[in-house]
Amino acid sequence: MGESNMCRRKASGVLQAAHHHVDGCDGHHAGVTAQSGNDEETSCLSRRQLLRTSIASAAAGVLAGGAIEFAVPRPTFAQSKLNPEAALKALMDGNQRFVERRLTADKEDLAILKQNTAEKQEPFASVLSCADSRVPVELLFDQTIGHVFVNRVAGNIATSEIIASIEYGVAVLGTRILMVLGHASCGAVKASIAAKSVPGQISSLYRYIRPAVDEAHGDFEGAIKANAKIQAKLLGDSSPVIASAVKGAKLRVVAAYYDLASGKVALLD
Repeated sequence: MGESNMCRRKASGVLQAAHHHVDGCDGHHAGVTAQSGNDEETSCLSRRQLLRTSIASAAAGVLAGGAIEFAVPRPTFAQSKLNPEAALKALMDGNQRFVERRLTADKEDLAILKQNTAEKQEPFASVLSCADSRVPVELLFDQTIGHVFVNRVAGNIATSEIIASIEYGVAVLGTRILMVLGHASCGAVKASIAAKSVPGQISSLYRYIRPAVDEAHGDFEGAIKANAKIQAKLLGDSSPVIASAVKGAKLRVVAAYYDLASGKVALLD
C-alpha cells in the first residue's frame, strides 16, 4: 500500500507542476498588447494542449505502473517442482522459524492465496498428526493455505481411511514428503499404555498403538516415538501407491516428534 500512495503522490506532483506552467501562460497572455493577442492566444492554446496531453500520459504512466505491480500476485510456493529432500527442508526450515518466533506465513496475502487455491490445491507435504489441539500443523511448520495436506486422528494412526486420504495426497495432489508426527504428552498413547476401560469407541485406538507400547516396554515418551515410526513404516508397507512413489524417488516417508514445550520438531531415525 505504501508504494501505491507513492505513485499517487508522484502523479499529483506532475499535475501540480504542469498546471502551474499553464497558469503562467494565462498570466502572460493577460499582459500582452491587443496587436499580438491573436498570435499569443494561439501559442498558449497550443502549449496548453501539449501540456495537458503530457500530463495525462505522465499521470497514467505513474499510476498504471503501480497498478501493474499490484496486479502481479506474489509468487506461490513451487510445490509440484520440489523433490522430496527440498520438501522436507521446507518443513524443517519452517519449524525453525516457529521455534525462533519469526514466522513468515502470516505475511502472505490471504486474498491472493484464496484466489489461487479456490479451484485447485498443490500441497508439497502431507502430514499425519494427532488430533491434539496443541499440535497446529500449519502453524508449527510456518506454512499457509494450500501448502500442507493434513490428516489428523488421535494417536496419528494409519487406519485404512487415513491411508486412503494420504494416497489421494500422493497420487492426485503430488505431495513430495509424508511425515508421521508424534508429539509429547500424547493422550492416545497414554491411554493405550494404561489400557483401562473407557467410554464409547476410544478403546478402538489401542490395537493400533499397542505394538509401540510393547516395543518401548511401557515407557511413555519411547512409546510415542516408536508409534510414529511404526505408523510411518506401515504406510510404506501397506500402500502400493505410497511404496511406488517412494521407489520412484517422488516421495519420502519420515517419522518425527514434536516437543510441546520447545516447539521443536525432531526427525526420528
